[in-house]
Amino acid sequence: MEKLVQRNTTFVDRLLCRVSPKECALKILALFMAIFLWYFVVGEDQVDITLTIPIEILNLPADLVIANHYKKDLEVTVRGPRSMIQDIRQQNITRAIDLAKAKPGTVVIKNKADSIRFPIGIKVLRLQPANTTLLIDKLVQKNLPIHPVIEGEPAPGYELGKIKLRPDKLTVSGPQQILDSQLALKTYVIDLDGLDHSTSLQVQLNLSEDLLNLIGEAVVTVDITLRERMLRKTVRGIPVNVRNADSQYIAIPGTVTVAADIPENLIRDTPELAMLFRASASVKNIKEKKQKVEVKVVGVSVPHHVPIRIISVKPQKISLRRIKARNKQPTKKAAGKKAG
Repeated sequence: MEKLVQRNTTFVDRLLCRVSPKECALKILALFMAIFLWYFVVGEDQVDITLTIPIEILNLPADLVIANHYKKDLEVTVRGPRSMIQDIRQQNITRAIDLAKAKPGTVVIKNKADSIRFPIGIKVLRLQPANTTLLIDKLVQKNLPIHPVIEGEPAPGYELGKIKLRPDKLTVSGPQQILDSQLALKTYVIDLDGLDHSTSLQVQLNLSEDLLNLIGEAVVTVDITLRERMLRKTVRGIPVNVRNADSQYIAIPGTVTVAADIPENLIRDTPELAMLFRASASVKNIKEKKQKVEVKVVGVSVPHHVPIRIISVKPQKISLRRIKARNKQPTKKAAGKKAG
């Protein structure tokens, strides 16, 4: 043993003596650093730990997109000195995948131990998943109209007049394979059951999982316009009023029959439908004897109801006859002349 130590000492002495003092100092420093590093890496306690390493996609061409769902991180079990393991937790280590040369199609990428840049002294024991499969597709843009989905009936006497969506379409960017199969977007069910007034609602779009990943949760404004349901009724016996007469006139015939569209709710609340109309004829329209004049009919304006729509009036023209005044009692002078 003494001979071995003496031989090693002689070798070191010869090595140091062959170089200059400056080089000798650098070599001694390097020797100490190597010893320190050896102790740091090998001599320190070794520990195992499982890390979650995110996958980082690099250099994907602008006209391409990843069309499938893939696991976006790896589970990696590593071994190394305790102090280095603690430092790794603070570092932003990723599994980088370079897609600069990617083309449309399926790409299978193997995840190996050297795929992740760990510091020297860290050993990879296990890595899952072993492969990452990417479906590369062309990136396209498409305008998709939005269709409302409606169920239920409004309250009695009302019907849907108009429904408007804001916006009524969305511009979606995504994989060609997904968007080519989409013709339109739909809302969740809009329930009209029992609704008795116009309103605006916020409604979510009912999206498939693929579209939900592209668009996210989307909400549109739905403007619902209700209108009163109109029923066509024939109403008889509407009296004709003579206007602009300086003496008494009567209408022949004295009543007309009207066909009209009337709000259903108004019909239900009115005991006698003839009360909803006003018919009139004007003496001023008479230019010659026995001339018939046109009858004008209007619907009574009722608050909270839409106007009545007149469809037809029968008869359209009537006669106006002047009523002669009764004879007055003769004066005494007139009576005397009659007697003579």
